[in-house]
Amino acid sequence: MSIDKSLKKPAGMVRTRNVLTRGERIDQLIAEGRWQEGQSALGLPKVIVKRAVAGKKKKEKTEEGAEEGGEETTEGT
Repeated sequence: MSIDKSLKKPAGMVRTRNVLTRGERIDQLIAEGRWQEGQSALGLPKVIVKRAVAGKKKKEKTEEGAEEGGEETTEGT
């Protein structure tokens, strides 16, 4: 018998959250230097949620490939 979906423990969020808790917002404001001691925790300013962007990996040319490419061009001319 299989386990019901609601009983499985989630591995973690796949997506980034666009709403932060008050504590997370305060931590981010402190990191940005926008938080002042004694400031009220109510009515906090907006905080931009930075999303991780999965970019394409750049191919690095190896020294062998660069040397081979140079040899081929000199032989062809």
